[in-house]
Amino acid sequence: MKERSSAGFLFAKKKEARTGMKRKFWNWVRNEAEEERTLVLNGQISDETWFGDEVTPKLFQKELDAGTGNITVWINSPGGDVFAAAQIYNMLMEYKGDVTVKVDALAASAASVIAMAGTTVLMSPVAMMMIHNPTTIAIGDSKEMQKAGEMLDEVKESIMNAYEIKTGLNRTKISHLMDAESWFNAKKAVELGFADGILNAEESTEDMAKEAEVEGMMFSRTAVTNSLLSKLIPKPEKAGTPVEQLEKRLHLLAH
Repeated sequence: MKERSSAGFLFAKKKEARTGMKRKFWNWVRNEAEEERTLVLNGQISDETWFGDEVTPKLFQKELDAGTGNITVWINSPGGDVFAAAQIYNMLMEYKGDVTVKVDALAASAASVIAMAGTTVLMSPVAMMMIHNPTTIAIGDSKEMQKAGEMLDEVKESIMNAYEIKTGLNRTKISHLMDAESWFNAKKAVELGFADGILNAEESTEDMAKEAEVEGMMFSRTAVTNSLLSKLIPKPEKAGTPVEQLEKRLHLLAH
């Protein structure tokens, strides 16, 4: 079976071990004054899958272990390779220091999984987070298509583990949110537990959670699609009596 990456959660099945990525999507910044490091994840999470890659994960791990102390992870990404996201998530979860994740503008798809590794997750007031089901492109016969579907189901289950650990939501709720391709603004992300707070906010986390109940916003692609379809489908005309017949009846009654 041949599989290729597409937009969203990506994964690809490779027979040969890869020799590394084409574009480095992360960058480390050292803050000497605060003795902390900053990891910046910008753009697509790997332009090549980490499945079978024996080089890139080791490079990331080496750079992560090159220093000590707490780290801040800035994320602005539409997502990417699910295997890269999973390995980065695991590495950050195993890191000895505190990991503060700050969502700059967008943490979508695979990038949202990485965000779940934060000891504390903070979002910009104008940032968005998106979660959805994994996708792939597969070529083959019916058995190969079935195998691809089963693999997608397993990948979804693994992704849900990260969301469940962070949010405490039940798996049924998380599954429904993923099925609908759900977008959260910062307050909605805090309300649901995907984030812990909002950057530069003066209120306490409890106050923000209370406000989120009123002001939090979630966009569901499925809900919007269903709403549009309901408007496009013509509604049956209501049965009624023509005006001409009513006038004729009134005329007869008058006599």
